[in-house]
Amino acid sequence: METVTLSSKYQIVIPKRAREALKLRPGDEIVILEKRDSIELVKVGPIEEAQGMFKGITQGGLRDHTERFD
Repeated sequence: METVTLSSKYQIVIPKRAREALKLRPGDEIVILEKRDSIELVKVGPIEEAQGMFKGITQGGLRDHTERFD
């Protein structure tokens, strides 16, 4: 775990070790997730990485339109 300091412009520098581990590059998008008293930074990957993500998922067990609005 590393500690960073928030600048007067509310910016932080992501430590080199973390940048290298996540293969972060200038221009990469990062999502900020707020969780109680902390934040989580998540790298947004290219859409190609999501391909096949839901492979094998079926609609079994899903509610139909009428069940959702009863």
